[in-house]
Amino acid sequence: MESSNWVLKHVFILLFFFLSNPSMSSTFPSSTLDLTVTHTKALHQNFTALSDFRLINRRILNDCSHLSPYLKLNITSNSKLLDEEFVTVTVTGVSKPRDGDWVAMISPSNSNVKACLLNEFYYLQTGDTAKLPLLCHYPVKAQYLKNDPDYMSCKKKECKKEQNGKCSVTTCSGSIKFHVINIRSDIEFVFFTGGFLTPCLVGRSTPLSFANPKKPLYGHISSIDSTATSMRLTWVSGDKEPQQIQYGNGKTVTSAVTTFSQEDMCSSVVPSPAKDFGWHDPGYIHSALMTGLKPSSAYSYRYGSNSADWSEQTKFSTPPAGGSDELKFISFGDMGKTPLDASEEHYIQPGALSVIKAIANEVNSNNVNSVFHIGDISYATGFLAEWDFFLNLISPVASRVSYMTAIGNHERDYIDSGSVYVTPDSGGECGVPYETYFPMPTAAKDKPWYSIEQGSVHFTVISTEHDWSENSEQYNWIKKDLASVNRQHTPWLIFMGHRPMYTSNNGFSSKDQKFINAVEPLLLQNKVDLVLFGHVHNYERTCSVYQNKCKAIPIKDQKGVDTYDNRNYSAPVHAVIGMAGFALDKFSNNAESWSLKRISEFGYLRAHATRNDLSLEFVTSDTREVKDSFRITK
Repeated sequence: MESSNWVLKHVFILLFFFLSNPSMSSTFPSSTLDLTVTHTKALHQNFTALSDFRLINRRILNDCSHLSPYLKLNITSNSKLLDEEFVTVTVTGVSKPRDGDWVAMISPSNSNVKACLLNEFYYLQTGDTAKLPLLCHYPVKAQYLKNDPDYMSCKKKECKKEQNGKCSVTTCSGSIKFHVINIRSDIEFVFFTGGFLTPCLVGRSTPLSFANPKKPLYGHISSIDSTATSMRLTWVSGDKEPQQIQYGNGKTVTSAVTTFSQEDMCSSVVPSPAKDFGWHDPGYIHSALMTGLKPSSAYSYRYGSNSADWSEQTKFSTPPAGGSDELKFISFGDMGKTPLDASEEHYIQPGALSVIKAIANEVNSNNVNSVFHIGDISYATGFLAEWDFFLNLISPVASRVSYMTAIGNHERDYIDSGSVYVTPDSGGECGVPYETYFPMPTAAKDKPWYSIEQGSVHFTVISTEHDWSENSEQYNWIKKDLASVNRQHTPWLIFMGHRPMYTSNNGFSSKDQKFINAVEPLLLQNKVDLVLFGHVHNYERTCSVYQNKCKAIPIKDQKGVDTYDNRNYSAPVHAVIGMAGFALDKFSNNAESWSLKRISEFGYLRAHATRNDLSLEFVTSDTREVKDSFRITK
């Protein structure tokens, strides 16, 4: 879900679409953490939704190169870029420092950063109605030079011209750091003045290449079935040739290789960001199955090839098999990514870094068997380079334990694409990058619903973005899956999707009554214990609720923890857990009777399931404090 400004943007875009288309969305390296910007949530809070930078493609671009004849952009780095590093960009020869001086990171380096005057209508999906766009290709990230505290005061002076033994021309310089990861294509740094509203192109650096564009990176693990004897590893490389996983005691398996192109992206009469200025080549996505494993067991692996290079050796653990006694899992929605530098980007989720760091600590302490991320995964929304940054961010968690996902509006929704909601939320991705990067055990392409059992829990994972109406394909699957659960084998039944049925947030698109009317009766009929949704960016827990009425209220146990007794089942408990990164939604003062707990802080849901007890905790990411605890017993 979005802020109110983003909602207004959706309304405008919908009106435009209807008018234009009658037919009709391992651990963190210490060196990285040492350089991470402190108080990153506060730093990036204002750039979550509609920032000036986010709308930069709508600005008229002028040429100011004549203003700084001495200007140079120097990059402090190796001759070739590493897979991950902080690059210092120093701009020298500035005649007069200005508050609106900024540097953009462009990739690929041959992108057109001049005005695209003929593409006026291409950029309406950025939500701005200014007359002309700025750049033909969107910057990956950008920073103001005033981030260098010495820049505006010109403490770093250079004499460029002397006359009669005295300096007649003095210039200034400034330095800023960019967090760069291996996105395979060359990058270039471009210096602008005039701010994001009236930008003027001043100068460019020489292109920079990565030392190994083929390097296999960003490996992440997922379960393929309930036996936990096989695990899928997916990774990214610039190499189209099959690579291998080496794992266990000398086992080897070869990858299947796929990719996607601009032609695979959705668009309309107005080209989408994914189809146009937001496109970035994804390289090649490799995937292979590690078989012959044992549940609840630890293994090590590496992936790659002799020609493309190998990843580091990584340890991972398989989850417990379905039907076993115990499971520890973490769940959340709406994470995205937070820059590790002071950059502004197209879409920033200020809490993502703190949440993934907290979860990584849980994984390192062996407190987690699996993770469920239920929609709004990377928030790339048509700006494809941001998928790489997201995969890099989650790697300390997703490379170690089973990382399962559900699709959200920002992965799938787009006009005339078959999604339930006709909004441009995916930026034209239409689920293609999501399903390529995160292959789940689904029945077929673009049918992203599945179920899986781990420990004592049966998870039913649906797509709220695909047709769930009565007698639709997904509805019939949900009905069959819920009815098929053997409660002797897996006593707990947890239902997951992206958009909620119950939320105190009454904003546009918070919930869909048609979805509730169609699917909620199935939850009651099949005695679903717990329902988890995201989309709304806060944490909220209900009573045992059905049709907006409390059917049962939990009682406090000896420790004061709310306890739901499902020996006398009455209705599911719902929890909204969309608080893992996106700017938080506030609660209204008028809470519904079914709403028992409401917290607007960043964090995640931690769960421990035995055969008779399902204990859950909302953990805040900054302090690791447990802000809500509840139990369901049988």
